[in-house]
Amino acid sequence: MKKILILSANPKNTSNLRLDEEVREIKNTLQLSANRNEFQIITESAVRVDDLTRFLSQHQPTIVHFSGHGSGTDGLVLEDNSGRMQLVSTQALAKLFDLFQEQVECVLLNACYSKEQATAIHQYIDCVVGMNQAIGDKAAINFSIGFYTALWAGRNYEDCFQMGCTSIDLQAIPEYLTPEIKFRRRRYQTEQPTNPVKSNNDNNMSNDNKGAQNRAVSIGSIGRDFGGAIQTGDSNTANINFQSVSLPAPASVNIETELNALREIVAKLESSDRRKIDNAFEDAQDELKKPQPDKDEVGNALERALKYAQKAEGFASVIAKLRPHLTNTTAWLGENWHKLLSLVSLTI
Repeated sequence: MKKILILSANPKNTSNLRLDEEVREIKNTLQLSANRNEFQIITESAVRVDDLTRFLSQHQPTIVHFSGHGSGTDGLVLEDNSGRMQLVSTQALAKLFDLFQEQVECVLLNACYSKEQATAIHQYIDCVVGMNQAIGDKAAINFSIGFYTALWAGRNYEDCFQMGCTSIDLQAIPEYLTPEIKFRRRRYQTEQPTNPVKSNNDNNMSNDNKGAQNRAVSIGSIGRDFGGAIQTGDSNTANINFQSVSLPAPASVNIETELNALREIVAKLESSDRRKIDNAFEDAQDELKKPQPDKDEVGNALERALKYAQKAEGFASVIAKLRPHLTNTTAWLGENWHKLLSLVSLTI
């Protein structure tokens, strides 16, 4: 039996959402399904930050569904002990799901601007759905109806995602491009989805439902610092002498070849983070299969893989092999990713 844990939070100092209606609709779709005995829905409301670990440990869910407010880079909105808003950071959420990656198959974040949290959690969980902009109550509820109707019918997670987006579109709601899926096929299936729904971060459609609240909370932005120097495993020698390097022309780089070479070199390291390294490289390579790959997505995944690899014993011994391939890769990624060179003690 698959357990679906639905977590919801609507703090008293945030706009009121129709979260109870969403839960009711999900339960109704299950009751109408011939496969209803194969699933169990568990609901927890007014969720506090301290509740997260307890609920995941207690219920051992296959799917974790969050309904509530999001605030973009600042995280998801839960409740404190007085019922008021308390943020849980993107980094903390990712670390939490790292602890439950053997158990949880899918995470659905039905909250505004939750794409960043979905991307972070996807380091550890093979299927994560987030929202790339604001989403109103009506669209969020219809997405859930479509997603779970497909799930109860035995469809895979990609099909469930597409059904959720289609359910929004069928209601003539312009937010059908707002949900975005991060999916790794390795574990659950190998077939390609048919007629996939693609998200579009640049669309200019308004997603405000008149007469209904959206699931966003505006918080002051928090800056990020991406600086760093090489850190090696316990038995390695850390020698931070940066060497200058010239980058080739981006058009001359075969990025698939370079990523394969980087992955092959790193694969020879003994690492307790092997699964995380493999997941990161697969994310980068999945992005490259798209007609117009997002270079920042590739860069983020590669940076994640190499930072895990840095912790492995023997990393210092492969730096020389990594340098030419990372130099070429950095040239292809562009100037926003020159920081990757510092991971192997190079500089422009």
